[in-house]
Amino acid sequence: MAQDLSSLPTALYTQQQVRAAELLAVSEGETTLYQLVERAGRAAFECFTEQRELHSQLEGMPLLVLAGSGNNGADALVCARLALEAGHQVKVYLLKTRGTAEFEQALSAYLNQGGVIDSPNIEAIQQAPVIIDGLLGTGVKGAVREDIAALIHAVNQSEAWVLSLDLPSGIVADTGVVAQAAVMADVTLCFGGLKQGLLTSKARHHCGYLAFADLGLTPFFDTESATRVGGEMLKDHFAARARDSHKGQSGKVTLIGGDFGMAGAIRLASEACLRAGAGLVTVISRPEHQLTVNVSRPELMFWGCELVDMEVYLRLGWAQVVVLGPGLGKHDWGYNLFKAAGLSDRPCVLDADALNLLSQEPRRQTNWVLTPHPGEAARLLGCSVADIELDRFAAVRALQQKYGGVVLLKGAGTVIFDGKQMVVAPVGNPGLASGGCGDVLSGIIGALMAQGMDNMQATVVGVVVHGCAADLAAVQGERGMLASDLMPFIRQLVNSDLL
Repeated sequence: MAQDLSSLPTALYTQQQVRAAELLAVSEGETTLYQLVERAGRAAFECFTEQRELHSQLEGMPLLVLAGSGNNGADALVCARLALEAGHQVKVYLLKTRGTAEFEQALSAYLNQGGVIDSPNIEAIQQAPVIIDGLLGTGVKGAVREDIAALIHAVNQSEAWVLSLDLPSGIVADTGVVAQAAVMADVTLCFGGLKQGLLTSKARHHCGYLAFADLGLTPFFDTESATRVGGEMLKDHFAARARDSHKGQSGKVTLIGGDFGMAGAIRLASEACLRAGAGLVTVISRPEHQLTVNVSRPELMFWGCELVDMEVYLRLGWAQVVVLGPGLGKHDWGYNLFKAAGLSDRPCVLDADALNLLSQEPRRQTNWVLTPHPGEAARLLGCSVADIELDRFAAVRALQQKYGGVVLLKGAGTVIFDGKQMVVAPVGNPGLASGGCGDVLSGIIGALMAQGMDNMQATVVGVVVHGCAADLAAVQGERGMLASDLMPFIRQLVNSDLL
């Protein structure tokens, strides 16, 4: 089950911002760098103690501490010293005996406590029951050295319970990507400021349970680099409806898509739109798909379109919001509808093949929401998927700069940017990796826009509703979860009295 992240800070920072806060705190005489190391090491030991109380198998187990030569290694050495003082069996493996001034001070204190150090032993690492990971910190940018990669692989091959300090060794703090190899942690304790990369990309898989210790640095940060959002925000966005409200006040949405063989996509998007609260929803699709759309959801209005005619333009004009793309296809039928929708002045959500068509005829617009997955994002930017995943924050900025509006980049830790505000939504689970789930998201966002939320707000809230619905559906298992399994939970989540 997904971790409840609501206890974590909402402000996210880059590695450089955290370092600047540390130096500011030192320059103002509030602390020293070594005092910060002591605080981090103590927080790590307290975290281990709390986890030991939760997991009985950790009781009495010896600790293997892996320490690099930077301040992350210094944190680990303080943790080792405190564990030694508390009577634990402790073994420390060092990469080097010389390092930063803080590392050498922490090492001296550990040795004075009677601690013993040794060089890393791969076989011993593989057999260790508990590992404290302090190998690498936030300075990682490129590939890690081969000798360190070998140690990381040994940790991952072991059956040890692993606590990573600040971030799993090998994870890049600003992006969440893996620098060749990265530790798979059971718990990651982040220090000072919550690093933006820990909530997206590969870090979502490597961090395990994510905890946080601010070390007293919070007052020394200026503006955050991004904002974390989650299910705890939903209560503030769905007020009860007036008792005399009617369907015309609840939003009118036209959804366009569903070429041959893809009727399910537009069907899922349109039902999600209704379930998220839209009052009136019209589907424009192939005439052959009316039965598929209406047989189990007669509440949907339908217009069968062979050619773009006046009725299509009337339904575009009728809507407050247009959702374009689910199952649209890239053939003449889909292309002509794409061009017709482009003539409308209505706010628009673009998904799936609408994004692929946009990549072939790029233009910039302020009143739309683009919802690409990494493959679609790569086509929109003319690069590879690997380029997108290398830095998801940079990718969403580039997309927004090129195309305008609001852009959300789907993935583990969806990233949303409107040109001013960066938001990370670490919601959802791998059960969403199945056909139709993205179509459901576009329908939710369209519904929220039609109900009066601005484009950025609707996108952020829509992503959270979608991800939280998936987490509720996953109670019965992630594998085998279908897009349609989200529907009852969408309805629950958009009603604040049920939260």
